[in-house]
Amino acid sequence: MTPPVTTSAPVTPLTPTLQRVAQHLVGGLAPKEIATQTGLSAVTVRQYIRDIRESLHCPPRGKPPVIVHHLLSARQVATSPADRPAPELRSDQLLLLRAIAEHSDARNIAIAAKLAPADQRAALEELLTDTGAQNPTQLVILAHGWNLLPAQPTQRGAGQ
Repeated sequence: MTPPVTTSAPVTPLTPTLQRVAQHLVGGLAPKEIATQTGLSAVTVRQYIRDIRESLHCPPRGKPPVIVHHLLSARQVATSPADRPAPELRSDQLLLLRAIAEHSDARNIAIAAKLAPADQRAALEELLTDTGAQNPTQLVILAHGWNLLPAQPTQRGAGQ
């Protein structure tokens, strides 16, 4: 069973304000860190992230790795080259990488990565270790810098 697929709609270009917040997301900052760095309230940053998700047609509960993948794939912010060469990843690791970039729900990640849900955490930890990424968002950022992810994310249904 694979997660549902929907047709993709055109991305709405981000306003300059949303682009600034998006750039911080692609820089690997969490919403609270963005609020601190920009002087915006945490509530405002969360609203801007919702606006970014809507502009990119991400699912309403899309997690940061999915939002960052959509931002970079849609070229709403620039991709920075990775600060180190791409590691040699196995095909199962590449499948997990893509699943993390395209899905927010743990069940859908496991399905897309062809993993048993009980094996997902260990596989993710191994992938983070092998890439030197600290978390899934940084993993997606690095993967884009290494050109390991597709140009356009696959649009998914609300069950993401």
